[in-house]
Amino acid sequence: MSWLESFILGLVQGLTEFLPISSSAHLRLTAAFAGWHDPGAAFTAITQIGTETAVLIYFRKDIARIVSAWFGSIAGKVPRSDHDAQMGWLVIVGSIPIGVLGVTFKDQIEGPFRDLRLIATTLIVMGIVLGIADRLAARDETGGRHRAVRHRKGLKELGVKDGLIFGLCQAMALIPGVSRSGATISGGLLMGYTREAAARYSFLLAIPAVLASGVFELKDAGEGHVSWGPTIFATIIAFVVGYAVIAWFMKFITTKSFMPFVYYRILLGIVLVALVATGTLSPHAGESAG
Repeated sequence: MSWLESFILGLVQGLTEFLPISSSAHLRLTAAFAGWHDPGAAFTAITQIGTETAVLIYFRKDIARIVSAWFGSIAGKVPRSDHDAQMGWLVIVGSIPIGVLGVTFKDQIEGPFRDLRLIATTLIVMGIVLGIADRLAARDETGGRHRAVRHRKGLKELGVKDGLIFGLCQAMALIPGVSRSGATISGGLLMGYTREAAARYSFLLAIPAVLASGVFELKDAGEGHVSWGPTIFATIIAFVVGYAVIAWFMKFITTKSFMPFVYYRILLGIVLVALVATGTLSPHAGESAG
């Protein structure tokens, strides 16, 4: 991997990690369109450490409060009914599905799941799901001629059942094209949570899963499967860009809908289907070379 490739892929990772459009799909597509080797699941997992570091810094006050309350509840110094203490447990519970499925389907994630036909399908299907979830949220928030505004849940109303469902939604992002934030936000909206609550929990829930995945994949870098220099460079770029994107995104969702991302996902998926169907792009582009 050249330094130019690592710069562009780090930029793509930072730009797409927090948006509901799938960073892993965009890394895969960027390499395929440019004629580069597929960066691979290991590269993706390691560069995500950069974007998750951005989450740690952006939500540092929330994280410090949650961690402190969680340890305090274990020591008996904080009531277990405390919201922040419960959030600590809910993040742990929500992280179980992706941990189990990630280890179970590791070979598929690094192989068959990176087929461009599957990515095109997940881009379109999950785009439609996000669109439906967003429309339902908008209808609840604005009401209508014959219906009142419906209350949407905040994080204080999050329980174990919903936390586990959030976790299952996150696990779907093991398939490139699904999008971690897209799946968890869609799940949250369909369960009746506000856009801000769904997005905030989505980002907090991703921290243990992404950091664990990145550390787990570091062994591939040590074995020579990933170029250390370019990968670290890409991770730094992803961190800087990712921080700016998450700050913008959290402000965006307070007043705007997710429909622009829905249209983008569906359009990109259709274009990808057309390119593969006409033979312009191989569904395994870049794989044989990497």
